[in-house]
Amino acid sequence: MAAVYKVKVWSIQTRYKMDRSGKRVVARYVVRWMVEGERFDESFRVLPQADSFRSELVAASRRGEPFDLETGRPVASRGKAKRVPWFVFSCDYIDMKWDDSSPKYRSSLADSMTAITLGMLRDSGDAPPVKELSVAMRKAYNKNSREAARSSGDTGRWLDWLERNTRDVRDLAKPDVFRSVLASLERRKDGQRAAHDTIRLRRIALRNALDFAVDEKKLLSENPMVKVKVKKHKAVVREVDKRSVVNPVQGRTLLRAVLELTPRLYAFFALMYFAALRPEEAVSLRKQNLSIPEEGWGELHLEKATPEIGAEWTDSGRRGEERGLKHRIEDEGRTVPCSDELTEILHWHLKVYGTASDGRLFRGVRHDGPLSSSVYGRAWAKARAATFVPDVLASPLALRPYDLRHAAVSTWLNATGDPTRVAEWAGHSVGVLLRTYAKCLDGGEQQARELVAKRMKGL
Repeated sequence: MAAVYKVKVWSIQTRYKMDRSGKRVVARYVVRWMVEGERFDESFRVLPQADSFRSELVAASRRGEPFDLETGRPVASRGKAKRVPWFVFSCDYIDMKWDDSSPKYRSSLADSMTAITLGMLRDSGDAPPVKELSVAMRKAYNKNSREAARSSGDTGRWLDWLERNTRDVRDLAKPDVFRSVLASLERRKDGQRAAHDTIRLRRIALRNALDFAVDEKKLLSENPMVKVKVKKHKAVVREVDKRSVVNPVQGRTLLRAVLELTPRLYAFFALMYFAALRPEEAVSLRKQNLSIPEEGWGELHLEKATPEIGAEWTDSGRRGEERGLKHRIEDEGRTVPCSDELTEILHWHLKVYGTASDGRLFRGVRHDGPLSSSVYGRAWAKARAATFVPDVLASPLALRPYDLRHAAVSTWLNATGDPTRVAEWAGHSVGVLLRTYAKCLDGGEQQARELVAKRMKGL
């Protein structure tokens, strides 16, 4: 690294801007200096911090110390790297990921970062309650709400506390610290072990954040996930619980209950049962996506999905945003067969209920907007309660609307024996499809046992 001596330090600049709420002006204090004609900037939220940093630069220049042309800092301070609290770094990481992430991923990443940050807290006698810290972090890990959170009472105080009391990112290079953080990711706030998928997502988030610390922020020389030996997290294959999958009689009985209790959602649940649509795909289905004759088999041409997520995580400020289909690149659709029974149901729905103003088949109860999960969730609960006796009602059978999709895919697999075609219809890879639905495949259990018995008898 080139060391030079020609340095010029300017006065501190104060820059003002409105916070995201549009109600409060916030200040940032910027130190600017030049090394051999190369300009550098460092921004601070507090004026004394900016003044202290500037004073160090001026003092080093007056002492005739060489400056690093790459970093702009005095060479003597190279070994005294500025402390970067994990909380500050993690906010930078969230901001880097934000624009290219879906609303659901943003929310999931905020959950993971909250858990990691709790594991990075230093021992302190003035720690706020974990619940309050977690709520504050959820707001701070939302790029849309962070500025407002910083200026709001207790939440702002908790965020300032986190900046002072989270470990330096570089501490993760210490094996004992890193192992301690990993262990904390496996526990819920109540001390119980977290779900497997939760642990997996937290580990992935930590690994990716550390890559960012190594490759872009240059805070670590290598990712501790690679360097430090830790117990491997056993991969668990997620399979559909066979007990949740309805048979044809049960499926049609449930749909009849929906028709009696909430008829406007009859076609909605029928799309999941007969065409294996995900709920967010059915919510976005429009009349122009239907290619169905007056009777007989037709096709559904899926284009969009509307996963439901809080408005605070979306760019539009609305609850849920239309996006491309899951496991598909943007604007890549999927064609699903529409059985003669489903064709009849869809024609009935269009005749009785029409469509929303933009052609969507399903809409909210009191508005033209998207159908919400709370509405169809309550309708499904009523249908189950009206269909099943108490013992069955307490079981996992068709517990969620999504279980109708599982029933459809299982039926397709057993009926066709063609996983490649079924995977295309369902929007899965063949590998994922077979692993997920392995327990739902009817492998001819009785026939296999009879064959084994015959062979054992020498027949």
